Amino acid sequence: MDIGGSYGALGGPTIAIRELTKDSINFVLSDTDLSVANSLRRVMIAEVPTVAIDMVEIETNTTVLADEFLAHRLGMVPIDSREVEKLRYTRCTEDRTKDVTSRDLITSNPAFIPVAQDKNDTGILLVKLRKGHELKLKCIAKKGVSKEHAKWSPVSGVSFEYDPHNKLRHTTYWFEESEAEWPKSKNALEEREPEKDEPFDYNAKPDKFYFETETVGSLAPEEVVAMAMKTLVDKLANVQMQIQEEVDTKEQDNSGWNF
Repeated sequence: MDIGGSYGALGGPTIAIRELTKDSINFVLSDTDLSVANSLRRVMIAEVPTVAIDMVEIETNTTVLADEFLAHRLGMVPIDSREVEKLRYTRCTEDRTKDVTSRDLITSNPAFIPVAQDKNDTGILLVKLRKGHELKLKCIAKKGVSKEHAKWSPVSGVSFEYDPHNKLRHTTYWFEESEAEWPKSKNALEEREPEKDEPFDYNAKPDKFYFETETVGSLAPEEVVAMAMKTLVDKLANVQMQIQEEVDTKEQDNSGWNF
């Protein structure tokens, strides 16, 4: 789905969404510098809160997988919910192997369920049960951020590119006779191609960044970007407030010496 238009505060950075799907977003961040672009990337990866299974209480497990292995798999299941508990008792009574997937998790609130791509999605495979195997466990999902553990990350990948024609000479390529050895990305179509031996400004800085983000399903792609921007703004606001408090304190201290 292509979305036109730009979003941003007057005089500040601007985001133009070029493509938006169920699990990815492609957008252009303009009118800012490299530090802000990289900060946004890092916040999307590590500081956008989600919900993931954090504690697993295994009552019965006679499967071939160890308790720790199962707990790790459960922790990586994307969940589009807040705090919730799940309870499931699964027993294999058939001669054939039975697959236990994330769809077998039963939640206390039907609004909070493990992520599934569609109604035909069988879910994420957790373990296979043979006849006589039993599995009974209770999972507790908590809100967290990826700085603590990767299972809380809402994205599987975030990348950005700038200066696709390398006009700023920030990248030194290996020498190759054939230009086909270094094909340009599709983002090169967004900017004018420089003339051969065209001079460049050593002091110039990039101000346009092409982002590509893929999510795991716990949050919509546009929600990840919006929440990351809000988190970044809140961080900067806290820094600004701390600086202002320091300035006010020093001004009050200095004013005490006036005669």
